[in-house]
This record gives sequence, C-alpha cells and structure tokens, in this order.
Amino acid sequence: MKVGIPREIKNHEYRVAITPVGVRELVDHGHDVVIEKGAGLGSAIPDDEFAAQGARIIDSADDVWGEADMVLKVKEPVAEEYHRLREGLTLFTYLHLAADEPLTRRLVETKVTAIAYETVRLPSGLLPLLYPMSEVAGCLAPQVGAQALHKAAGGRGVLMGGVGGVANAKVVVLGAGVAGQNAANIALGMGADVTLLDTDLEKLRQSFWRWDNRVHQIASSALSVREQVLQADMVIGTVLIPGAKAPKLVTDEMVAQMKPGSVLVDVAIDQGGCFENSRPTTHADPTFTVHDSTYYCVANMPGAVPNTSTWALTNATLPYAVRLADTGWEQALREDPALALGLNTHAGEVVCGPVAEAFGMEHRPLSEVLA
Repeated sequence: MKVGIPREIKNHEYRVAITPVGVRELVDHGHDVVIEKGAGLGSAIPDDEFAAQGARIIDSADDVWGEADMVLKVKEPVAEEYHRLREGLTLFTYLHLAADEPLTRRLVETKVTAIAYETVRLPSGLLPLLYPMSEVAGCLAPQVGAQALHKAAGGRGVLMGGVGGVANAKVVVLGAGVAGQNAANIALGMGADVTLLDTDLEKLRQSFWRWDNRVHQIASSALSVREQVLQADMVIGTVLIPGAKAPKLVTDEMVAQMKPGSVLVDVAIDQGGCFENSRPTTHADPTFTVHDSTYYCVANMPGAVPNTSTWALTNATLPYAVRLADTGWEQALREDPALALGLNTHAGEVVCGPVAEAFGMEHRPLSEVLA
C-alpha cells in the first residue's frame, strides 16, 4: 500500500503523523511511504531521517495525496485541503466531525473512507488514540491558564501556588477523564487548590487515593458546577462524549458572575467546547474575553509541544496504521471491533451515529457497512 503523510497546514500545527520509527515499521511490512518535504521539521524531524528509514520525500502536497491509498494525518483536513479528498482514499486522522459540518459533508460528497482516531474505542471504554493527546492537552491546560491569569495578560494577577499567608489559585477541573486527571495533576504540582468534578464516582474515588485527598472531588451536577465555577480563578473543561458534541456545562450567565480576570480553558473545544461562549481559537491568537473573563480555546493544543506530541501519537497510532496498510481498511475493521468504531464516513454515508445526529443526516450502521 502507498501511505502518504502530508505536512500539516492548520494554524501553528507543527506535529507530523509519523516518526522515522513508524516509517521503518511500514517499510519493513512492504509498504511505500511518501512524505511531503518538510513535514517533520516542526517536530524537529528532518527529511533525511525519514529518508534514511525508506521514505520517499515529495515536494508537492497534491502529489502526496494523489499517490496515496491511505493518508495519515494529525488534524482534520482544513478547507484548503478539501480539493484533495477523493473516492477510494482512506483517511486516518483526528476528525472531530460532530463539531465540523462542512468537513462532514465534504467527506460524504467525495466518498472518502474516513477513520477517526478519537472514536477508536476499546471494550473497556478507553480511547487509545485520543489518550496520548488528552494527556498532553491536560498537562498544558494549567500552564496556559496560569499565563492567562497574569495581570499583563488581562487576568486576575493570581499566582497559582500563592505565597506564605496568601491563598493559592482555585482551579476547577470539569471531567475526571485522561485530560482532566492530567490537568489536575499539573495544577496541583503548581501549588493550586484543585477541585475535580465528574458524574463518574469511580473516577472520583480513584482521584481520592491517587492524590491522598489533596485534590477535592465533587460529584458533578448543575448546582455543584455552578457553585464551583463562581468561586474559581481558573476553570478547565475536559468533558468528552466520544464522537459527539461536548455538553455545555458552563453558561454565559455563570461566566457573567465569575471573578473579574478569571480564566476558562476549554480542552473540549475540538468537540465543540463545554462552555457556552467557547469558539475555536489558534496558537496565533489563543484567547478572547467575555464578561471580564479570558477564554483559551485553542483547537490543537498539543501542537504547541510537537516533538513530544508527535512521538506520543505515533506510539499509539502505528499498530493500527500498520494493520490498515497490511490488510486494507475493510478486513482490518472486521478483525478489530475497536478500530471499526473509528469509521466515521464511507462511500458517501455517515457511519458514526453521533455525527449524523449532530447535523440531522442519514446514518448507515457500522454492521451494515462491514456485512
């Protein structure tokens, strides 16, 4: 199979979908790997390192997409890439389609077989290809939030760890999944007073023991969210419903009553965000202000640390990419029910139910596609 890796062109997206280790694995399995020139430079991986492992370096993005049977990416295709989508192509990347109607309709129109990293799901419920980037985004959230709290950045001028005789910053984390746990861990390490909310009591119990009760845990409800948000210096939203839009947990009315200069970091923005006023921002222009509060809603947060992110992502995606290349998407999905749940569109139809529901589109069940 010809596997193509184009350069990411989303704003300040420096990750690349493969490492030299991944190239070597695919080449050893008999596949032809073509990579756009300079695709790895943002992750500190020069072309010659890819070439040394057997990849062919190509100048043109159009040629990479045109030659490939399967395209590996990091982020969803942006509008400038839509003309490269075509029937017969397998696309394996983050898609987050429930928050992107134009891309969803374009994938349907072009009959692309699109497999989304974020909806591959193990029987345990774990999302193995979302996990590493949730780790990274969760770790980044308190860091970027702490910067936004600086007075010069428009924040309250609060130091995360405080000093002797002065209260620590109060950080509220919504969602105790992978991103939420990592956000709580880093915020705690920075000295903040951290509260974690979730509807899953088992996750809250794990948090109790993990941090020896140094992170407060509260069962999430409309009332408890409201109470905690109004007290917070920083709110980090990490709530995820696989494949679907994130629920709006923090309303405009709540934000209007928050402390002036408070900060809201929406890690769930890829799925539409969990704050009512959230809208996607970029690394070039990451924040905006609503009711004297600062929102940070960068849709590709892990792109800020691309070297770490690229290696972590490839560690997770490579076994699945090799399987897809070895057997083709159809057999690979039949043999692996977890990977099959990643199929979002095929042959002009939406296969992922939550995506179809988000836009009122027809939905073809996965079982029929693989029958």
